[in-house]
Amino acid sequence: MNIQEEKIQALVERRAGAKLGGGQKRIDAQHAKNKLTARERLVRLLDEGSFEEFDMFVRHRCTNFGMDAVHTDGDGVVTGQGTIDGRLVFVFAQDFTVNGGSLSKTMSEKICKVMDMAVKVGAPVIGLNDSGGARIQEGIDSLAGYGDIFERNILASGVIPQISLIMGPCAGGAVYSPALTDFTLMVKDTSYMFLTGPAVVKSVTGEEVTQEELGGAGVHSSKSGVAHFSAESEDDAIAQIKKLLSFLPQNNMETAPLRPTNDPVGRMDDALNSIVPDNPNKAYDMYGVIRSVVDDGEFFEVHKNFAKNIIVGFAHMGGRSVGVVANQPGVLAGVLDINASRKGARFVRFCDAFNIPLLTLVDVPGFLCGTQQEYGAIITNGAKLLYAYGEATVPKVTVTLRKSYGGAHIVMSCKQLRGDINYAWPSAEIAVMGAKGAVGVLKGVTEEEYNDLFCNPYQAAEKGYIEDVIEPRNTRFRAIRAFEVLAGKRQELPAKKHDNMPL
Repeated sequence: MNIQEEKIQALVERRAGAKLGGGQKRIDAQHAKNKLTARERLVRLLDEGSFEEFDMFVRHRCTNFGMDAVHTDGDGVVTGQGTIDGRLVFVFAQDFTVNGGSLSKTMSEKICKVMDMAVKVGAPVIGLNDSGGARIQEGIDSLAGYGDIFERNILASGVIPQISLIMGPCAGGAVYSPALTDFTLMVKDTSYMFLTGPAVVKSVTGEEVTQEELGGAGVHSSKSGVAHFSAESEDDAIAQIKKLLSFLPQNNMETAPLRPTNDPVGRMDDALNSIVPDNPNKAYDMYGVIRSVVDDGEFFEVHKNFAKNIIVGFAHMGGRSVGVVANQPGVLAGVLDINASRKGARFVRFCDAFNIPLLTLVDVPGFLCGTQQEYGAIITNGAKLLYAYGEATVPKVTVTLRKSYGGAHIVMSCKQLRGDINYAWPSAEIAVMGAKGAVGVLKGVTEEEYNDLFCNPYQAAEKGYIEDVIEPRNTRFRAIRAFEVLAGKRQELPAKKHDNMPL
């Protein structure tokens, strides 16, 4: 073997060592927790043979507490580029087998490099988080590393899609990077997020709580709303992310890819003509309406278990990717509260940032009342949804199915918030309030008189606040045709450094 062959052999062996991360014993320990390794996750996430790794041989520079004697190639994170369904993405996957995936300065530099590359070429970045937090031996350098990552999250926001998969622990300062990204997914039983762990909580507040109760997937997908998706397993998590990406463009200068469908644009659904009950206080399921109007009945929901009184998610209509926002009369009568307003506003702003048209299905009796809501700033939170719709410049099609009362009518993409094409079903009640409340204010007026005058779509139609009153079974055709008309829409916001939306 000549010198050149020896050098090549040394390279092959060093690569093999780097791919083992913290070694087989720690890999086995990872598997024992029903968790994949960083590299195994990337194999499942990316198209076969597409991954190109960056910085495999990077090592930390810490000399404190004997760290100068412990080095692992890659330093606890695998970074690079690949494709998903043939589309370029940049990835980083924290390796828990190396120092518990703890963040060092060099590890942060690797992550920042792929984030910078993603912005430079205009492609999504996906982070697979599995880390014990800051590497304590590095002190302030580790904190600086987090700061570098956060700044890039902020600068990339609205430029490229950013997605976080929580595949293990994510605690302390580490939680803020996922919080700054567009979508966060957690895996049941094996991932958790919190600022301070159970031991610290107990020492400070006396409260005894488990990791799962404090920051598990169930908590964050249903109570806090921190997680947009919850997965049963790591394979399920990866499948959900691949599905999510199919609705998204590569960056803010592009549109999402078209998806061919055999579902006729003009397909009518007679069931919609009778889906709204005669009794205005009776609920029905908005999912039935959504599945009826979108391509092939396929709806990819976001925040499924959080604030169920409003529904948000992605679908295709006529092959185009659209964002759907709909009140759910089957939960709290579809009323808007703090969490529903936050949930809706965040989704609307994402769609607007990435050129995804918005379909809004309205059946909203108003805002939830009570001291809990008022003390929790329902005014400010409701204004978030109003603001999101008002600033959105993507095509906006609104269909009012039944109730659209008071301030909630305005918030749900009304004409005055620059709704482009607004339709209503004959069952629509567009008014300041319902008849019962109104007759208590308007002395001498009966509910029947009020209903005849206001609780219908025709006064709004007469004044041009809606474009048309449509037959429910034609909703799919009318909405798709509206989006086709609006495909070339151009609308600019006034010049400004940035807005100051209510937070």
